[in-house]
Amino acid sequence: MKLEPISQVIISDNYKEVVERLKEISPKDSRFELFIKEDSNFLVSDANEVIAKAYLSSKEKVFLCLGSNTFSDVVQNRLLKIIEEPPKNKEFILITPLKSALLPTIKSRLPITKFEDSTKTFSLELDIDNLSLESLYNFIQNNKRLGVSEASLVIEEIVKKALQSKNYNIDSKTLEVFTQARIALNLGSPTDFVLTTLLLKLLAKKIKR
Repeated sequence: MKLEPISQVIISDNYKEVVERLKEISPKDSRFELFIKEDSNFLVSDANEVIAKAYLSSKEKVFLCLGSNTFSDVVQNRLLKIIEEPPKNKEFILITPLKSALLPTIKSRLPITKFEDSTKTFSLELDIDNLSLESLYNFIQNNKRLGVSEASLVIEEIVKKALQSKNYNIDSKTLEVFTQARIALNLGSPTDFVLTTLLLKLLAKKIKR
């Protein structure tokens, strides 16, 4: 779906680029109110602030942009009424990397747009064949602030390279670890914790030669 300056859910973890693109295509006399929680959860107090700002009268179009890796069910239910019946000249834009974390009531009331990040490139800078505690530590330090979508790509690449390698004893329990890593990430577990757990368990399966 093409990005448009309307109320919607945008699937992305690149909050800055999404907002910049929206500003480019929005009316020149419009205004943006940003509520972006890139490194933390969106709280009920944040939702209350959004609602208070939404009820302030304005002659120009106002885009209220809410961004976070996770919106709890409580927060989404708190926002539901004002999304259903927005005040005059107000548009609500929710930016999040996880469509699956949204309540059906939110998804049914807002169109969903998957934002294609024009700047995103990906390369796994980790030698899986020669994984060590030192390389694991350095990798985690360099990648602990990855967004959910980028971290998902990292996990996919780690799994792919581990399965291709002849240096690991991959069994059913290890495969379950791979699956649980993806689930934990999608549920909002910290990226560095998920990657550290995954790589330490993989390192434990390395065949000693």
